[in-house]
Amino acid sequence: MSYQQTIARPAEVSGIGLHTAVESRLRLVPAPADTGIVFRRVDLDGFQISAHVGNVARVSYATSLMRQSVLISTTEHLLAALYCSGIDNVYVEIDALELPILDGSAMPFIDLLAQAGTRRLRRLRRYLRVLKPLEFSDGDRRIGIYPAEEFRIHCFVDYHHPAAGPQEVELVVNRESFSRELAPARTFTFVKELLALQKMGLIRGGSLANAIVMDDQSILNGPLRFPDEFGRHKALDLIGDLALVGRPLQARIVAHKAGHALHTQLVTRLLDDHSLWTETTEEQASALPASGPAVHAESLL
Repeated sequence: MSYQQTIARPAEVSGIGLHTAVESRLRLVPAPADTGIVFRRVDLDGFQISAHVGNVARVSYATSLMRQSVLISTTEHLLAALYCSGIDNVYVEIDALELPILDGSAMPFIDLLAQAGTRRLRRLRRYLRVLKPLEFSDGDRRIGIYPAEEFRIHCFVDYHHPAAGPQEVELVVNRESFSRELAPARTFTFVKELLALQKMGLIRGGSLANAIVMDDQSILNGPLRFPDEFGRHKALDLIGDLALVGRPLQARIVAHKAGHALHTQLVTRLLDDHSLWTETTEEQASALPASGPAVHAESLL
């Protein structure tokens, strides 16, 4: 049987925020069963914000959560690491509004979770099993979610750049595959976008140490960790946003040039339509029949 998990012991890390450049201290603390992932602003008397799509504030260049005007920004890398490490319940204590960017990937959070360890709780883990397809588009950006026996993602990006052309990533996601194939992939930006973003008050903490930076022709701070590091990082972001479902998913997700906005719209639309999914334990899911006719998700691409 599959039981809920939390971390075994507290663990912490510090660093600056990508967009605010503010130094913050992040501390993971064990939480009881059925807590979920809950952020605590310890600089604001421990004000709590649950990591749920209902608390999404904005999703332009990062996924931010807000409740009663209190903000937690750039959550997606940590959420992806927690989700893929099987951590169902944890308090995330932070003393500023933005999580540290660290090296721009999710690998430092995977390392932090290794320090924290895991502890099994006496409550069965509940999954959200997708029963029927949901897909929609915005121009040439498309996303869909389909029934599957496992959690699988397919992510396509194309930045029309000599070093970042069409890239496609597909894999069954679990702790091992995420840590090996996706977690080390770093966030990235283009020189031509930097001034515009800075005028918007963004990426004030960005540097060659925490992001891949490209000019019109080349990468300024290579080498890449993977030839398709851009596609892998977008897949990482996708998983972090899908974690806002609040349950482990049994589904296949196909994203074509999608970003935070489409990711979180997918989660919202999915949760709003109860005919599309059921909540189940792993054992109950294995007894369910396959749902409906075969779906060719590749039609999205």
